[in-house]
Amino acid sequence: MVLQQRLDKVFSWREKHIKEKHFILMISFIVGIATALAAILLKSMIHFIQHFLTDHIDKTNANYLYLLLPVVGVLLSGLFVKYIVKDDIGHGVTKILYAISQRKSRIKPHNTWTSIVASSLTIGFGGSVGAEAPIVLTGAAIGSNLGRFFKMEQRTLMLLVGCGSAGAIAGIFKAPIAGLLFTIEVLMLDLTMTSVLPLLITSVTAATVSYIFTGTEAMFKFTQVEAFSMNRIPYVLLLGIVCGLVSLYFTRVSIWIEKIFGKLKTFWKRFFVGVAILSVLIFLFPPLYGEGYDTIGMFLEKQSGQLMDGSFFYQLRSNYWGIVLFTILIILLKVFATSATNGGGGCGGIFAPSLFLGSVTGFTFAHAINYFMLLAYLPEENFSLMGMAGMMSGVMHSPLTAVFLIAELTGGFDLFLPLMIVSISSYITIVSFERHSLYSMRLAKKGELLTHHKDRAVLTLLNLNTVIETDLIAVKPEMTLGDMIKVIAKSKRNVFPVTDSRGILRGVVLLDNIRNIMFRPELYDRFRVEKFMISPPAKLNINFPMEKIMQIFDDTKAWNLPVIDDSGKYVGFVSKSKIFNAYRDILVENFSEEEE
Repeated sequence: MVLQQRLDKVFSWREKHIKEKHFILMISFIVGIATALAAILLKSMIHFIQHFLTDHIDKTNANYLYLLLPVVGVLLSGLFVKYIVKDDIGHGVTKILYAISQRKSRIKPHNTWTSIVASSLTIGFGGSVGAEAPIVLTGAAIGSNLGRFFKMEQRTLMLLVGCGSAGAIAGIFKAPIAGLLFTIEVLMLDLTMTSVLPLLITSVTAATVSYIFTGTEAMFKFTQVEAFSMNRIPYVLLLGIVCGLVSLYFTRVSIWIEKIFGKLKTFWKRFFVGVAILSVLIFLFPPLYGEGYDTIGMFLEKQSGQLMDGSFFYQLRSNYWGIVLFTILIILLKVFATSATNGGGGCGGIFAPSLFLGSVTGFTFAHAINYFMLLAYLPEENFSLMGMAGMMSGVMHSPLTAVFLIAELTGGFDLFLPLMIVSISSYITIVSFERHSLYSMRLAKKGELLTHHKDRAVLTLLNLNTVIETDLIAVKPEMTLGDMIKVIAKSKRNVFPVTDSRGILRGVVLLDNIRNIMFRPELYDRFRVEKFMISPPAKLNINFPMEKIMQIFDDTKAWNLPVIDDSGKYVGFVSKSKIFNAYRDILVENFSEEEE
């Protein structure tokens, strides 16, 4: 009680002496420091566990330890989530999108640390996922809960969630520009004058803290030994298309496998199926172990001969087409390893898998073409780098983030033009088949996705329950016209739902349709409601997203439509005018900028 009183005094002093916009900048700076420290902690835990377990593995033979390690990691992570967290912490970026769209940017406090623990166990023991989605969820939770602690309004909370996400990406990759662009492209927050400065402060602060603790060198060692040649542009375009198609394969197979695991109702069924797939794949293809960043480093440093170390296929490491076949199998099977990790109870994201897949795809593309020496030699390390941008652009639908992230990760700014070409061509390829990224697809199907499109964004924030009108008097089909007149006398509305004894909506009565007979008493006992009721132009289900509801209003040209539940029971009415009023309120509350 005493502590709360002191906090109230502090909050009151802050409101009087510090302007809101200045205080937001101060919080964004704190978020930058906190998210960077969280990112450094997560990476350190993963690397410690990974090196402790794998440093002494024999590289010249198959290692049966790979059959056991992923099982232990997924089990520990799954039990931690099931019995300690007792909440779903998977699909981190999707959860952030949902929080922005539907939960007023409120993310549970435990998300500030639980994803770090679960993902470090999963990935350190070999789970074939990435640490980026968990740390992005952690960063967003830090921003959200810090904003809630200082009692910030919803619009500011949304901005702080974006700051936390940007800081997480900037901190874990030491890539401030990519952190900013990730927030805009993937989380789909608008870049305005009021939001750009806090996002930049958080990103730069997080990257600076990472530089201080981990050094200033880029995450991957990459040296461009020859300038980009213009006659390679057709190959770069083709690589972008290939990356777009592989991204499509990864996206659709991920959703398919996710549905299969969704049908397994118990934790232990999901666990055994998941670890069986994961451990066998890692045993046969060791590059699938963990994030896969070591493999990316091999390609960028021209050490692809080490790719088959520790596998059954070690003897084929010097066979040209043996390497191609090995990498093609990795491209096809990576999605199964990633989905099995998460489906079995592990915790991780698709960020690192998309970079890994892109690197393997780019290398395989160049390695195969170089065999025939067609027109121009393709530097395999350069195309491996470009493939990372292409795959990330395709899987996440974020071409700008992909270009700047890969450039910042590797220092490959000299390849900026081909990075842009492959990123854009990959993006154009996949959007021809899939409108939404793997992150946003789940929410888009439910109509719960907040986007840059203002009308759709506002409709997403609208809740149907808040605009349903229940003051209309329902009548029964067997009622007479005389009974109907008595109901009309009590009502202030000109629409009357008709329901049966079970509450099922059978039709509606419009006052205008009976005006010519309602003043003729001799007809009061001759007509029953079932004779003059009509079917409504459409019925709205209580679970319809608001965007679909507005589409129905536009198609039917109606101004009032009934709402029913899944069993057909009458719930209420929705008027187009009330939706418009609610639309204006939300537009003012969430999307108008304060001018001073």
